[in-house]
Amino acid sequence: MTTIAMPAPAFSSRRLITFVVMVFGMFMAILDIQIVSASLSEIQAGLGAANDEISWVQTAYLIAEVIMIPLSGYLSRMLSTRWMFAISAGGFTFTSLMCANATGINEMIIWRALQGFIGGGMIPTVFAAAYTIFPRDKQPIIAPIIGLVATLAPTIGPTAGGYLTELFSWHWLFLVNVVPGIVVTVTAVVLIDFDEPDLSLLNRFDWIGFAAMATMLGSLEYVLEEGQSKDWLQDERIAVLTVAMVIGAVVFFYRALTREEPVVDLSAFNNRNFTFGSIFSFCLGIGLYGLTYIYPLFLARIRGYSSLDVGETMFVSGLSMMVAAPFVGRLTRSVDLRILMAVGFAGVGLSTYLMTRITSDWDFWELLLPQIFRGIFMMIAMVPINNVALGTMPPHRMKNASGLFNLTRNLGGAVGLALINQVMTDRSALHYERLSEAITAGNATATNTIANLTGALSELGTNAHGGAIYKLSQMLQQQSLVMSYADVFLMLTVLFVGLSFTMPLVSKPQAAAGGGGGH
Repeated sequence: MTTIAMPAPAFSSRRLITFVVMVFGMFMAILDIQIVSASLSEIQAGLGAANDEISWVQTAYLIAEVIMIPLSGYLSRMLSTRWMFAISAGGFTFTSLMCANATGINEMIIWRALQGFIGGGMIPTVFAAAYTIFPRDKQPIIAPIIGLVATLAPTIGPTAGGYLTELFSWHWLFLVNVVPGIVVTVTAVVLIDFDEPDLSLLNRFDWIGFAAMATMLGSLEYVLEEGQSKDWLQDERIAVLTVAMVIGAVVFFYRALTREEPVVDLSAFNNRNFTFGSIFSFCLGIGLYGLTYIYPLFLARIRGYSSLDVGETMFVSGLSMMVAAPFVGRLTRSVDLRILMAVGFAGVGLSTYLMTRITSDWDFWELLLPQIFRGIFMMIAMVPINNVALGTMPPHRMKNASGLFNLTRNLGGAVGLALINQVMTDRSALHYERLSEAITAGNATATNTIANLTGALSELGTNAHGGAIYKLSQMLQQQSLVMSYADVFLMLTVLFVGLSFTMPLVSKPQAAAGGGGGH
C-alpha cells in the first residue's frame, strides 16, 4: 500500500504568535513545580500545616500531573488542540487563584492536585503542536524554544520562588499565574485553529484502562516521592501502593495492547528512534530534576543560604541555557543529531564530574563553571533528543507520542530524586561511620580539635567537653553529607558519560515524516 505524503504545513506569523503563547502556558505549568518547592516552609507556616502534611503540596501536584500527561493525547484528539489547551490553561489559572486563597492544608492539597491534573495537559500539547504545525525547515527555530522552556523552567524555579516569597508572600507563587493565564486562555480560544475535534472518541473512552493507568502512575509517583523517607516496603502504605501499582500496570498494559482505541496508544514505541529518544529523555529527566534538587540542597544545608540566595546562585544555569539555545538550533541544521546528543551528554557528565570535588567551603565561584557547563550541555542534549523522538512521527500519532515522551522525562525526574535521596542517606551514614572510626583517642587532629572546642566553650558554661564532642559530631555529619553529595555527582557522571557512547544504537534521523498539519 502506497503512503501518500502529507503536504507540509504553511508557516505564518499567526501560527508563530499562537505557538509562543502556548509555550508560555507550558512554561507556567513546568515552573509551578520548582517555584513552590523553594518556599514550602513559608507555605507551611502560613497554613499551619504539620511537617508530614506540607510535602503533599508537591506530591499531589506531581501525582495528578503525571496521570494527565499521557492522557492528554487522547483528550486532544477528542476535543481538538484549541479546546484541550484552552481548558488546561483556564483550569490551571483558576486553580492557581484558589491555591493562593487556600486557608488550610487540606484545601491547598485539593487545589494543587486539580492544578497539576488540569495544567498538565498543556505540556504535551505544545510539544505535539511544535512538530505538526510548522514546516521542517523551521524546526531549528521552533525546537530550541520548547527545549529551552522544558529545561529552563525547572532551573529558574528556585530563583523565581525565592524572589516572590522574599519580596511579597507565598500567595504570589500562585497569584503570579493569574493574569498571564487569562491572556494565554483567551489567546488559545481565539487563535488556535490547527485541527478539529473528534467527539466520537468520547463514546470509545476506555474508563477501565484510564483507572488502571491512574492507579499505576499515581502509586508509582507516591512510592518514589515518599518511599525513601518511609523506609520503602517497611511502611504499610508504601507496600499497599506498590501492589496497587503492579496490578494497575498489568491491567493497563493488557488494555493498551488489546483494545482498538486504547486510552494511551503505545504503538509509538515501534519507532526505534522514538524509543531511544524516550530513554534519553528519561535519563535527562534524572539529571534535570536531580541537579535542580541537589544544588539548592547543598546551598541551604551546608552553606546556610536563604531561598533568595539559592535562586540567585542557581540562575547561572538558566542564563547559560538561554544563551546556548539559538546556537543549538543552528547546529541542528548542519550537525548529525547523534553527535550533538553525545556531546551534550558528555558535557553534562563533565559538569557533574567537576562537582565530585565539592567541599563544604564551595561557594558561588566554585559552582560557576559546573553550572555554566550544565546549562549549555543540557540544552545541547535536549533539543536533538526532542527532534530524534518526535521529529519523524507522522501527524496522526504525534499527540499520543508527545504524551508518552513527556511522561518519560517526568518519570525520570521522579526516579532520579528517589535514587539521589537513597544514595545520600546510605552514603552519608557510611561516611559518618568511617569518619567516626578514624576519630580515636590517639588521633592528634581529633584531640586538638576537641581541645580547641572545649576551650572555646568553657567560657559559655559547664560541660564544655561534652559540648565539644557534640560540636565535633556535627562537623562529622556535615562532612559526611558533603561526601555523599560528591558520590551522587559521581553516579550522575557515570550515567551521562555512559549515555554518550550509546549513539550508534540510534538510527540516523531522516527527513521528517511529521508536519502534516495535524488533521
